Parts: sequence; C-alpha cells; structure tokens
Amino acid sequence: MTQLSPLQCALEAIDQANQADPNQEQVGNDLLPKEYAYSLHMTRWLHELEPEPSERMQIACRAQHIERWTMPRSDFPEGRKAYYEWRQACGRMHGRRAAEIMAECGYPKPECERVETILTKRELRRDADTQLLEDVACMVFLERYFADFYEQKADYDREKWLRIVRRTWAKMSPRGHEAALKLASGMPAHLLELLQEALAED
Repeated sequence: MTQLSPLQCALEAIDQANQADPNQEQVGNDLLPKEYAYSLHMTRWLHELEPEPSERMQIACRAQHIERWTMPRSDFPEGRKAYYEWRQACGRMHGRRAAEIMAECGYPKPECERVETILTKRELRRDADTQLLEDVACMVFLERYFADFYEQKADYDREKWLRIVRRTWAKMSPRGHEAALKLASGMPAHLLELLQEALAED
C-alpha cells in the first residue's frame, strides 16, 4: 500500500470533510457537495494565478470554506456588523480545522500555525500568501457566484452593487486585477457594465 505524502493526506482529509456538505452545486454534468465544489474551484484558480504554489497554499485554498455549512450565516444577527463577525468566525474555524488536519498528517506545528494565520486573513495586504488566497477567492466569486448573487439580491440598488464591486476590487492585488479583467470579457453584459462603471469611478 502506497503511503500518502503529508500534502496528499491533508488534501484528501479536507475533501472528505467537505464531501459531507448536505448542500449541492452543479458543476458541469455533476452535482457535487457545495463546499467540495468550492474547494475544487479554489484549487483550479490557485494554479491559474500561481503555477507552482507552495504546499501551504494548496492546503489553505482547499480549506478556505472547510465545513462552512456547520456555521451558517443564520446563526448570527442581521446587519453588516454581524455579517463581518460571521465571516471572521468562519475564518477562525477554517484555520483551526486546517491546522488540525495538517498536524494529523505530519506537518510541523509552525507550518500548521502558518496556514491557520493565512485562513484568518489577519495579514491581508501585508502577507503575500494571504493576499494570494484572497485573489483566488475573489476570482472564484467572480467566475462562479457573482451572476447568481446578482439575481438573488434583486432588491439591491445600483449604488450598493457599485460598492460591492469596488470592495471586491480593493481586496485584490494587481495580479488579481489582471486575471479579473480577462475573465470579465466573458461575463454577461449587465455584469460587465457594472464592473466597468465601478472601476471608471474608482
């Protein structure tokens, strides 16, 4: 029996955890557990932006939403402040779970703690790994979820959408901006127009 490397061990454990998601997402002809599908999108975009990513980044991207369904948004009050509290709580949970899995797979404690810090995004803009994770997450959102989110939030006015787009853009690096602009050319016309308007006034 072939023994798994620490990286293979960690990725398989994360996949197994996310495959327990009761929610589903259509990916091509397949219906996949939602957070498992999300983790595959994250991995794909990581390799698009960084052809030779480190092991820690492969793990962090795969674990970006690990078991997120266990901490639903509905557990927190309504409002923007509570939304950010939920996001922060999710980040801490994802980081903790990733670190636990890494430790079980034989990674040294400093490396486990490093991935935990990346997933909490405490060092966004100051840390290259954290910024790469954010770029990847933004690309996944723009490619896979932006259109559906737009349809679900039909009550949002134009100004709110412009703020959302600008906030997303502000979180990305120049490398992320370049990838997003290439992706935008294939977006539905109304989303491309929104992006262009937001950036023109940025």
